[in-house]
Amino acid sequence: MKKSGEKQINVLMVGDSLSKQGGIVTLEKYMLKHAPANVQIQHIGTAVDGSAMQKAFGFAIALVRVILVLLTKKVDIVHAHVAERGSAYRKSIVTLIAKFLFRKPVILHSNSPEFHEFYQGLSLNVRQGLLWAFSQCDRFITVSDSWRNFYVDKFGLKPEQVLVLANPIELPIQVPHRERANQINLVFLGRIGQRKGTFDLIRAFAMLPEPIRNQANLILAGDGEVDKARDLVTSYHSNISNISDRITIYDWLNPKQRDALLTKAHVFILPTYNEGLPLALLEAMGWGLPVITTPVGGIPDLIVSGKNGLLVQPGDIQQLSTAIESLIQDENLRLALGSAARECVTPLDVKSYFSFLLQIYDLVLGFQENQ
Repeated sequence: MKKSGEKQINVLMVGDSLSKQGGIVTLEKYMLKHAPANVQIQHIGTAVDGSAMQKAFGFAIALVRVILVLLTKKVDIVHAHVAERGSAYRKSIVTLIAKFLFRKPVILHSNSPEFHEFYQGLSLNVRQGLLWAFSQCDRFITVSDSWRNFYVDKFGLKPEQVLVLANPIELPIQVPHRERANQINLVFLGRIGQRKGTFDLIRAFAMLPEPIRNQANLILAGDGEVDKARDLVTSYHSNISNISDRITIYDWLNPKQRDALLTKAHVFILPTYNEGLPLALLEAMGWGLPVITTPVGGIPDLIVSGKNGLLVQPGDIQQLSTAIESLIQDENLRLALGSAARECVTPLDVKSYFSFLLQIYDLVLGFQENQ
C-alpha cells in the first residue's frame, strides 16, 4: 500500500474560530500554514463568543457546514481539536456524526489545560457518555506523557488509542545576544488571569527588593482580565512609587509584535496553575529564553528545574519572587538556561511536525511503508 507522503490526503479540521486567540488557534494556523503539498486542510470553527444562545446558534451553523462538507467533498480524515466544557460536547457530536453517518476516520486532538478538573466535576452518567463518544475516535492525540496517562488511567481511553504529539513552534533561525544587559526584561504572554498566574507574577515582582526591582521591567501581554491586572498594578502606587514605570501591560499581540517582544526579552515567566503544553512557553524557549514556570500539565515532561528552566509551585509567590531575583542577578544562569531551553525545543520545529502527524494519518488510514 502507499504511504501518506505519496497520496493526497484531504483533512476536515474542526476547532476554534481562527478569529479567536489562544494556543489551539495558534496550532490550527500552524497546521494550515505548514501542511505539506499532499495534505489539503479545510477548517471549520465550531466555537464563537457571545451568550449561550449565540454560542448554540453558532455551533448549529458550524455543524451544518461540517455535514455539507462531508456530503459534498472528499474527506479522508476528520481532525477535531477538543478542550474542556462546551468543546468536549461539540466535538463529541462531530465525532459521532463523522463516524456513524459518514464512516470517516476521526482524530481527536486535545490541548486542554483543565480537562481533568472539568471531568471531575461531571456526574457519572455524563462521564460515561463522554467516554463513549471519545472512544469512537480512531486516535486521540495529546501533548505529553502525563496527559496521556490521565486520558488512559483516569478518563478510560484504550492505551493504544492515545498518542503523544508535542505542540510545534516556528523556531527562529537565530536568537539575539543577551549578554551584559543593563535592564532585564521579564515577559509574560498569554491569557491574563488567575489560571495563568498573572496576578501572582505582579505580586512577586512587587515583592522584589527595590534595588533588584529597579534592574528589571515586567512586560505582560495577552487577553483576558487585562483591566484587573492594571488595577492590581495601580494598587501598589502608594507603596512603590515607580511601579507603573516598571510594569507594562499590553493587549494581545500579533505574531510580529510577539516576536519583537521576545527579541528584547531576557526571561519568560509563566506561573500557571493548569496547562496542556503551552505554546507560549515553547515559543519563548525557542527564542533562547530562560523560563520560570510551574510543574503542571505537560510542563514537567519538558522542563528539568535548574537545567533548562526553573520550576516553582503554583501559587507560591515568595518562591516565584526568589526565582525572578536569581535570574535578574545571575547572567551566567540566564544564558545557560536559555541555551538549554532552545536546544530542548529544537526538535519541535514546525517543519518536523507534519512528519510525525503524517505517521498518525498513515496509521488511521491504513497506509504502510513499502517493504
